[in-house]
Amino acid sequence: MAVVRATRRVHFSAAHRLHRSDWSDERNRAVFGDCANPNWHGHNYELDVTVEGPVDPETGFVMDLKHLKELVERQVLKDVDHKNLNLEVAWLDGINPSTENVAVAIWGRLAGELPAGVRLAKVLVRETPRNWVEYTGPGEGGSV
Repeated sequence: MAVVRATRRVHFSAAHRLHRSDWSDERNRAVFGDCANPNWHGHNYELDVTVEGPVDPETGFVMDLKHLKELVERQVLKDVDHKNLNLEVAWLDGINPSTENVAVAIWGRLAGELPAGVRLAKVLVRETPRNWVEYTGPGEGGSV
């Protein structure tokens, strides 16, 4: 049976600040640059969620992408869209919301919610047209 990957792209807008409270303002600025702005800054993020599994012979789908979209909206977008990632997202509490950390956290929100036989293959978070990260889960090539 063929194993195929399918991807759904969604977008969200959010503000954040990269900052460590145990560092001085000078060190935060040196490491995080403009992203350490105490008045926050925002991005129009794109999120690609890729699932993998066998093609269902009845539907021709790995997973109905409408259902994947609904899952991503319920588990991720409702919490992050037009929010401050540092202050308003409970599942990012205590995490410096770098794009890398956001990708790992999103994985955690989705991995256990997929239908039987379908696995999460990749979470890609695009912060800008030139900057993005990919996370392929815990284990080889994806451990944190």
